[in-house]
Amino acid sequence: MPHFKLTLAYVGTGLVGWQRQASGTSVQALLEEAFLPLEPGGVVVSGAGRTDAGVHALGQVASVTLHRRIAPAALVRALNVRLPPAVRVLGAEPVSPSFHARFSAVAKTYRYRIWNGPVVSPFDRPFVWHVAHPPLAVDAMADAAARLVGRHDFAAFQGAGSDATTSVRTIVSSTVRADAPRPDERLIIYDVRGDGFLRHMVRAIVGTLVEVGRGRRPPAWVAEVLAA
Repeated sequence: MPHFKLTLAYVGTGLVGWQRQASGTSVQALLEEAFLPLEPGGVVVSGAGRTDAGVHALGQVASVTLHRRIAPAALVRALNVRLPPAVRVLGAEPVSPSFHARFSAVAKTYRYRIWNGPVVSPFDRPFVWHVAHPPLAVDAMADAAARLVGRHDFAAFQGAGSDATTSVRTIVSSTVRADAPRPDERLIIYDVRGDGFLRHMVRAIVGTLVEVGRGRRPPAWVAEVLAA
């Protein structure tokens, strides 16, 4: 039986996230339904990360086992014909039967974009968190973000309803930078890379960093939250 690694991109607006849910449309459900003409008996598509509702992906990785042979390019075409425009299969490649998108992953990277200015373009609005004011202290946010690097218990940053067996995770990089197209506006970008992330963990981290950026908390507060 052929095994494939899929690379995906999707706009998460209006979706309940990666994982199939009892109600709402998920990326996993859309993919598995797109496979039905090829695999009438159905398949299970496993994702490297279970992105939350509304989260977008530039390079989500998935794995699937089929019961029929098909060329990678033909598989990509067959799936994209049946998927909505907001979900695209960028590539497919044959892999070993031992490959699993989730358990074979070495690290995962998330990016969070904050528009810090009075007005956000409607073309950017679906892909940023709009923090209109005050101007955020990017250096303080970067200081706070750096304190997350290492192996920690992130229970304080875990959302309700998580089924994780442990809240300990290793963060290998955590950075904040800003791009200022105009004096009163800027795009603040938070990049974080680690061996795994808990439910709503990245959103909780970003909320904490914004509190630091607003001057409501010092950068060292992040360490206090981790220790809570």
